Amino acid sequence: MASHTKKTEKPVKGAEELFLQAYDIKAFDRPSVTVDVVLLSIHEGSLHTLLVKRQEHPFLGFWALPGGFVRMDESLDWAAARVLSAKAGLEGVFLEQLFTFGAPGRDPRTRVLSVAYYALVDHERFARMKLESPEMMLGRIHVPWAGEAGGPVEVLSSVNKPLELAFDHGEILSMSVKRLRGKLDYSPVAFQMLPESFTLYDLQKVHEVVLGRKLNKDSFRKRLLATGLLAPTGEMQQEVDHRPAALYRYDRKP
Repeated sequence: MASHTKKTEKPVKGAEELFLQAYDIKAFDRPSVTVDVVLLSIHEGSLHTLLVKRQEHPFLGFWALPGGFVRMDESLDWAAARVLSAKAGLEGVFLEQLFTFGAPGRDPRTRVLSVAYYALVDHERFARMKLESPEMMLGRIHVPWAGEAGGPVEVLSSVNKPLELAFDHGEILSMSVKRLRGKLDYSPVAFQMLPESFTLYDLQKVHEVVLGRKLNKDSFRKRLLATGLLAPTGEMQQEVDHRPAALYRYDRKP
């Protein structure tokens, strides 16, 4: 009796697999993608951000937000967190996507899309930041418009000199301030700019600095206490030259 050897048939490739194998990645232009991070905090009674002085063209000598190109193997969120860690030494802070900036001429090198993020950090941690070189600066943000009107902003040096910003980073900063102002009333973003325990006065100052206007003390406290977001720690301020105030913490709801 003759023996028969069963032939192993090769699997038939699917249409999508064949399409992908034949796909020409050069068929369409591929713009570069970057992330830029606006790091915001309250410092010396004003809203501040971290800037890095550019050491190469384009915009040599101008000040820029911490940023970098997105790697092929990382998500946008991971890229923003990596930039924040590498250039500011910060991890585990509030980080949220802001907007995508893609005007054709925003970067003179090539077509570059920037996915902007904003990060919030408490003022104590911000003040302790160790700037690695003179090419890094904590700039004070001057906002000339009220409410959420939007418009240009300035970033000032320690001697109140306006800084020249690279690319469209002034526009990115402006949008971050507008977004932050808009979220104060319906989200707990203000708590991200405070240490773990704080006074009601500390919380009010964060709101006033971000909004750029004074608030009524009694109505502010009544409204915030009614939200249920504040929990007393049972402790009081220490080593102050005035009557110690009660300390609170942000009560994160499940």
